[in-house]
Amino acid sequence: MTSIPRLATLDSTPAFLREGYPWLGNRCRDLGSDMFETRLMGRRVLCMMGEEAARRFYDGKSFSRVGAMPPTTLRLLQDKGSVQALDGAAHAHRKQLFLDLLAGDAPESFADIFERRWRAALPEWRGRGEVTLHEAAVRLLCESALEWCGIAVAERDVPDRAEELAAMVAGAGAVGPKLVRGLWLRRRAERWARDQIDRVRRGRPARPGSPLARIAEFHDLDGGPLTREEAGVELLNLLRPIVAIARFVTFAALALHEHGDAAEWLESGPGEVRERQLAFVQEVRRFYPFFPVIGGRVRSAFEWRGNEFADGDWVLLGLHATNHDARLWPEPHRFDPARFLRWQGSGYDLIPQGAGAYLPDHRCPGEWMTIAVLRRALALLRIMPGHLPEQDLRVPLDRFPTLPNSGVRIAFDR
Repeated sequence: MTSIPRLATLDSTPAFLREGYPWLGNRCRDLGSDMFETRLMGRRVLCMMGEEAARRFYDGKSFSRVGAMPPTTLRLLQDKGSVQALDGAAHAHRKQLFLDLLAGDAPESFADIFERRWRAALPEWRGRGEVTLHEAAVRLLCESALEWCGIAVAERDVPDRAEELAAMVAGAGAVGPKLVRGLWLRRRAERWARDQIDRVRRGRPARPGSPLARIAEFHDLDGGPLTREEAGVELLNLLRPIVAIARFVTFAALALHEHGDAAEWLESGPGEVRERQLAFVQEVRRFYPFFPVIGGRVRSAFEWRGNEFADGDWVLLGLHATNHDARLWPEPHRFDPARFLRWQGSGYDLIPQGAGAYLPDHRCPGEWMTIAVLRRALALLRIMPGHLPEQDLRVPLDRFPTLPNSGVRIAFDR
C-alpha cells in the first residue's frame, strides 16, 4: 500500500505554467513518489507518471476522456462528437475506422507523397535563399494530407488550410491571442470540412476507399451515418495530427544540429541503416517535448496500490515525465538514439502520443504515420544542401506545445 502525497500549496497552476514540461516529473522526484495530489485551476487532480501508471491509465476501462481536458483544449484538438469523446463499444467501433485508414501500407504510402512534395519544393526553397523548416513542414504535410485524403484543393487555398490546422495545435495549450486565433480558425476549418462531407454525400465523385469517402460513408453503431458535424470533426481529426508532425520534423533537424555525436552514429553506427534511422526517430520522439500530460476521468471507482480512486476523479498522466523517467531511460536527459537498438518496447514506456493498445483505448494510431514521415524527413535532412545560420534555437519549456524559438531556419548557398 502506498499513500498519495499532497502538495503543500493552494493551487499548482502558477508553478505548472512557470516550469512547464518538467513540472510533473520534478514534483514526483521531490516527493519520492510517482503519484501526488494537488489542485490545478482550482480543481483537485491526481498526477502520476511511469510505466506502471501508464498501464493503469491505458487499461481500456478505468478512465474516460470525457471532461478530462479544459474545454478550449478539447475544442481545438478533438471537439464534441469525436472518437476521443466516446467510450466503450461506441469508441471501439469509431476507432476501428481510424485504424483501418492508418494501418498497413498507409504510413509508407503517405510518406511517399511527403517525400515527393519535399523534393519538388526544394528548388523553390533554394531560390529564396532560406527557409524556416517548421513553416515549410506544415505546408508540405498539409498538402500531402489533402492529397492522401482525396481532397482536391486549389493551390491558392492551401495556405488557409495549413494555417488553420497549425493554429489548432499551437493554441491547444495556450492562453490569450494564440488561443483566440486557434478557436477562430478552428471554426473556419470546420465549415470547410463539413462542406467537403456535404459534397461527397450530394454525389461529387470521391476516390473509392479514400479517407474522405470512408468518413462520409461511415455508419456508427446505431446504423446511421455520422452527422455532418461529426464527420467534419473526424476529417479534421485526420488532417490536424498529420500537420502536427511538423513539430517532430523540426526537432529532428535540431537533433542533427545539436547532437553531432548522434548524427555521426547515424552515419556509421552498429546495425543496419534502417535500424539506426528508426532508433534516431524514436529518440527524437522521446527526448523532445510534444505534449506534457494527458487527462482522464475515473469511469467507476476502483482501488489501486491501496488507494481509492473515486468515480469522476480527475487524473493527469505525465507523458513528458514518463519519457524522461530514469527508471526506464538511463541518463534520460542525454540524447542517445543507441538506446533504442536494444529497446524492447512495452507500449507503456515510450509514450509521446499515448500508451497501451490502439483499439480498446485512446492511443493515437497516428504514431505509425509519424514514424514513417520522420524516417523520410531524417533522410532528406541529411542530404539537404543547406546549413543552420546563427539563430535562437532555444526550446521554451513553458509553452505547450513548444518549438525552437526560430522554427529552425535553414540557409542555402547561392
